[in-house]
Amino acid sequence: MGGDTAVDVTIDIFTQINLTDSAAKLREGREKALGPQQTPETSANAYRVKYREHIRNKYSAIKDMNARLGENVKLNSRYTKLIIVKEHRHKKQRENEIMASGRRHEEIISNYASSITIGHLFELDEDGQLPQIVMLLGPAGIGKTLTAIKIMLDWANEELYQSRFDYVFYINCRELNFVSEQGSIEDLIFKNCADQNAPTKEILMNPEKLLFIIDGFDELRFSFNQSESNFSSDPCEKQSVEIVLSSLFRKKVLHKSYLIITTRPTALEKLKQCLEDGHCAERYAEILGFSENAREEYFHKFFRNEEQAIKAYNFVEDREMLFTMCFIPIVCWIICTVLKQQMEAGEDLAQTSRTVTDVYVLYLSSLMKGHSSNSKQQIQMNLKGLCSLAADGVRRQKILFEEDEIKQHGLDTADSLFLNENMFQKDLDCEHVYSFIHLSFQEFFAALSCVLQKEETTVEDSETILKNVKMLLKRDTNNGNYSTLTVRFLFGLLNDERKEEREKMLSCKISPLIKETLVKWVEEKPTVSLFSYVGKKMTSYLEAFHCLYEIQEKKIVQSAMNRYTRLILTEHNFTKMDEIVLSFCIKHCCKLESLCLRQCSFQDEDMPRPCKQPRRAQYQHEPHHSPIYQLCQALMAPNSILKTLNLWKCRLTAAGCGDLADVLRTSQSLTDLYLYNSVEEAGVQLLCGGLKHPNCKLQTLELDSCRVTAAACGDLADVLTTSRSLTELILGGNELGDSGVRLLCEGLKHPNCKLQRLNSPCLLAGAGCCPDLSSFVLVCHNHKGSLKFLLTCKGLRSSTVTSPIHALIPPLCLSLSCSLESCRVTAAGCGDLAAVLRTSRSLTELHLGYNELGEAGVRLLCEGLKHPNCKLQNLHLKWCRVTAAGCGDLAAVLRTSRSLTELHLGYNELGEAGVRLLCEGLKHPNCKLQNLHLDKMYFREEMWAELDAVKDTKPDLVIQIQGSW
Repeated sequence: MGGDTAVDVTIDIFTQINLTDSAAKLREGREKALGPQQTPETSANAYRVKYREHIRNKYSAIKDMNARLGENVKLNSRYTKLIIVKEHRHKKQRENEIMASGRRHEEIISNYASSITIGHLFELDEDGQLPQIVMLLGPAGIGKTLTAIKIMLDWANEELYQSRFDYVFYINCRELNFVSEQGSIEDLIFKNCADQNAPTKEILMNPEKLLFIIDGFDELRFSFNQSESNFSSDPCEKQSVEIVLSSLFRKKVLHKSYLIITTRPTALEKLKQCLEDGHCAERYAEILGFSENAREEYFHKFFRNEEQAIKAYNFVEDREMLFTMCFIPIVCWIICTVLKQQMEAGEDLAQTSRTVTDVYVLYLSSLMKGHSSNSKQQIQMNLKGLCSLAADGVRRQKILFEEDEIKQHGLDTADSLFLNENMFQKDLDCEHVYSFIHLSFQEFFAALSCVLQKEETTVEDSETILKNVKMLLKRDTNNGNYSTLTVRFLFGLLNDERKEEREKMLSCKISPLIKETLVKWVEEKPTVSLFSYVGKKMTSYLEAFHCLYEIQEKKIVQSAMNRYTRLILTEHNFTKMDEIVLSFCIKHCCKLESLCLRQCSFQDEDMPRPCKQPRRAQYQHEPHHSPIYQLCQALMAPNSILKTLNLWKCRLTAAGCGDLADVLRTSQSLTDLYLYNSVEEAGVQLLCGGLKHPNCKLQTLELDSCRVTAAACGDLADVLTTSRSLTELILGGNELGDSGVRLLCEGLKHPNCKLQRLNSPCLLAGAGCCPDLSSFVLVCHNHKGSLKFLLTCKGLRSSTVTSPIHALIPPLCLSLSCSLESCRVTAAGCGDLAAVLRTSRSLTELHLGYNELGEAGVRLLCEGLKHPNCKLQNLHLKWCRVTAAGCGDLAAVLRTSRSLTELHLGYNELGEAGVRLLCEGLKHPNCKLQNLHLDKMYFREEMWAELDAVKDTKPDLVIQIQGSW
């Protein structure tokens, strides 16, 4: 009992037994002690200064869970703003939030319209009412306690609620579970104060100026099923803790006071029952976690070293699932703690850092240790229940669960750390459903259910587990969506090196029962490519690579990857994590000879960020790596035998060319590099730096449509004079200009030049622009008699006087191959091309796709093709408006040509009549054609029969039908 309280009691007793003089003297003595101007109210105000100082001292510093003796952190230097919303989400919104990841998840939680700060918790609502009770919800580890302490500290620092509350008191529910003796509201106030001399009576005189923060309602072990007659209205009356709290919740005592009650969502229904009959306005507020900006800010606050913070944040941002889960503050803390320890040990994060599975295990372990007063046995029962529920949900593709389903798995809805309660309006009622904090946690527990070893496992149990895992793997193979993470976690949990460590963390045994099944599954993935087409649907096998990354066992990874000699990745948007995983697996793929990426995009660090806050200035000084940096690092591995690398329309940048140059300087096997990207002058210059290196072994270089300019031709000319290996150069689709051609000619004339094949561009605005091109071709023949010349033309325009093709006749006659795709070649141009075909001794390949040749153009062209001097072997007429009449002319060519072996006629209006005419030509004994490309437009069963008949006559003929998968 405080001193002032004792004096009050003594005065009351003296008054009751008529010792009025003694009572007066005691009262007078107290007033002298308080000072001549003080009253009970001024006494409370005076004590508030002392109380604030005590709260500042008590809450200004916090301890991390792994803090050693004497270690602490200033709260304000660590606390980071959280997203708090005051609205109930709709069912669909909640489902989207649970299932989203990466940027999408961040966008969802950051864009709720009702986001508020802790300073707005007691503002008027839409109806003009002031809430007296704020229910502050959030799952375990989301920051409820830290927010409560932050409110205490901000109030003590006179930064929050100054005009609203004279006193703010913090009540820890976990501690109340261990209080057995009776107490009162007054005792709870004393517990907050520095000593027992607090003027509690005076403080309690103004309940409308008091705020009580009840932290951790979900941890209370009371039933709260008390009769109303047991409640107390006297704040000084001693009762059980349960009755004291019930009286406070129901506003039976200090009914004008204010409450903030923090709880996990699973205890929300129980809390609502406790607040019934309170007859006061309430506010619902939920902590959703960190926004992207807040995550970045937290990293900087945690490390307090800009270089380390930037390095750690970039590392996590590159890994989508880690970045997603950093919306939970405790996950942020776990990741920062692990990364900081690795940095201080001088370890390379990319080489030694933990996988996503590791982080989830750490998160589970930390919550099991720090957020439960249950016994070890109860914790294990809870864990098994969560695993069972999660596995059932994954099997049924379900993320929202009824209360009955929760109980069927042996779970107490109010006691589960990892479940959220969601309340949605349904007709005239409300439905209560439960979900995991995020879908990734459901998938983690589902994976855990397959590897937890029971004390007694029967043969039947083992068979059931294997059956479920095989079903899971089959589903992942077929649709690759819902159970994707579950399969990754299965691999991650079965890493041999960390098995013992994880068993210690989780206090349970991990069974290797399913490991053989998983390894067999990943080794049986198709080896032709990572992506296979089924109609227009593309199925990704990159997921298998993610699984191999999670298991991190060299022997298993190499065994799976060494089946690949060739990989083709088509039309895939790589996340940073995809890049890391691909690089990891390619590094362990010792037999890979060819890698082709077609129309793939990589996440560039310079891409605009979706968040409003610009990247910190310090980021500008960090070493910048191109999007393909990780891939290039893998290609430089000593065990790499890659010969061919094809990057076709992959949005390669100049920085990427710098990384490729490093590969050229290092690789002992790379001989063919194909680039179809707008790398521009800067990129070509960087690439040439690698090509000129004495270690470079490259033989074929394609820079098609790379925006190679005249200036870059100077760098390429230097390569031609120094390279010991380059024998083929492809420059189609570039505007070299006359000066660029001259520079290349100088390189070609150099005695050290080893080039044997050159594919050069011709980009003309009209006729009469070929002097330098002609001299270019003459250089090739006069100075390098063995050099094969190929010509690629774009941008040709028709003339009313003459065809622009006419100006190209001299160089065309000396070319080995020519591409005139999308050049608006007309019938007149076809006449000029026919003249070339009649005279050229070298032209063997001609591409005329995407030109409207029409019947007249095809007829003129065929005249040249039928000439006995024509040497053409390969003719492309895709999208050239070839009709049935044109097929008749082409059939005549097939009967007479001695050289034509390949014909492309895709996407033309041939009609069935045209195909029949072609078939007649194909059957002719003089026909030399080996490959015919058509499309299945206008095809009926009868046409398939005719084509089959042609194949019977010419068994070596290959007919490829486009659009037939």
